[in-house]
This record gives sequence, C-alpha cells and structure tokens, in this order.
Amino acid sequence: MKVIVNGEPRELPDGASVAEVVASVTAAATGVAAALNDEVVRRSAWAATPLKDADRVEVLTAVQGG
Repeated sequence: MKVIVNGEPRELPDGASVAEVVASVTAAATGVAAALNDEVVRRSAWAATPLKDADRVEVLTAVQGG
C-alpha cells in the first residue's frame, strides 16, 4: 500500500502500523509524536493502529536548542 510519511510517498506492506512507520523514521525513544490523517495518535496506540492505503502520517521529533 502507498502512504504519505512526512510529505513523502512511501510503499508499505499491508497491515503496517503507526509504530512501524515511526521506527522507520527515527530511533529516538522519547520526544516523538505521531499523527494519522491530522489526528494525534497516542504512543500507547501506535502498535494497534493499522494504516490504510493513502493514509497520511506525520512523525515529529522534539528538538532542543537555543
């Protein structure tokens, strides 16, 4: 299936989850948020949230700086 991840098209296997997309984008253990079709997905629900063809996923990582 084709989904949009951070604005870029990506081919994923059927049944892929938000957790799999997050893991493919960042290895950060904290400071990460994910949204599916403009709705924030709680971290506890990432693995149980399957993706569908044409879904849009945004993975955001907090950055500290000054």
